[in-house]
Amino acid sequence: MKTRLLASIMTGIGVLLGISVAWCQSLPYPNRPIHVIVPFPPGGAVDPIARSIGQKLEQAWGQPVLVDNKPGAATIIGADFVAKAAPDGYTMILVATSFSVNPTAYSKLPFDPVKDFTPISLVSRLPLLLAVNPQLPVKSVKELIDHLKAKPGQVNFSSIGNGSTQHLAAELFRSMAGVNMVHVPYKGSGPSMMSVVSGETSVTFESVFLLTPQIKAGKLRALAAAGTHRSPLAPDLPTASESGLPGFNVASWVGFLGPAGIPRDVVQKWHREMSRIMQLPEIRDRQISQGLEPVGSTPEYFAEFIKTEIAKWGKVVKQAGIKLD
Repeated sequence: MKTRLLASIMTGIGVLLGISVAWCQSLPYPNRPIHVIVPFPPGGAVDPIARSIGQKLEQAWGQPVLVDNKPGAATIIGADFVAKAAPDGYTMILVATSFSVNPTAYSKLPFDPVKDFTPISLVSRLPLLLAVNPQLPVKSVKELIDHLKAKPGQVNFSSIGNGSTQHLAAELFRSMAGVNMVHVPYKGSGPSMMSVVSGETSVTFESVFLLTPQIKAGKLRALAAAGTHRSPLAPDLPTASESGLPGFNVASWVGFLGPAGIPRDVVQKWHREMSRIMQLPEIRDRQISQGLEPVGSTPEYFAEFIKTEIAKWGKVVKQAGIKLD
């Protein structure tokens, strides 16, 4: 009797749970909290972007948007978590440039960076600047190239670590200019930048936001913007393309992805909201003040952008022999 009663109760609970799930699924999206995975430690550069956008999504949709940090293995841990999540639009990830570097820099990934994700939106770009120690006798990209050709392997460049955007920017520069520099990796932007200020290294690529105070103080000399156009924070500084290295273009970036298979209507809802949010003056002004370029692209654009970035950095990684595992 007790066994039958318990079985009946469990069956009833199962039916109620099924009805509850079906009822929730029938409600318009979103009808419960959304989790945004940031595959970096708390307090990094990506955190404020995720939280400011999450706040605007909460206001628009009336549901909590929870930012969860899942750092580790050059963002692979967080990306793998999202790749294996339910494709219902309630688990998203804000990835960065490393997402397009890892497929070549690692011998094997636990996911396919194209097939296992649904692109949502390219959020923003962060173009870099090329800067040198003022003691280096160069004042333009062309002069730097000439100097490096005259002293092959005698000039060091700093980065925030192997496989970082800063490292890859210098490797791309080295390849396109046909020069030889020695890589000195550091743990973070601060130590990397200060190594150039002190003269321990001589060349670096870094964000305009971080470099500007050192440039204004005369501790670093900016030679060029590394993107396709001049930075609003340094409008008088020419691009590398303008200064003797045509076609050179490097920028860090961040963008939203979800697991593969998210319903089209959910993707479109995210796209519409992201387009609106990235045009808000407070969001745009905050990002521009930090050297970022707000985007808010279509899912289709972001999908092609990721493929292009994987191909671009794949060539640089192979040529430089970079391996992260």
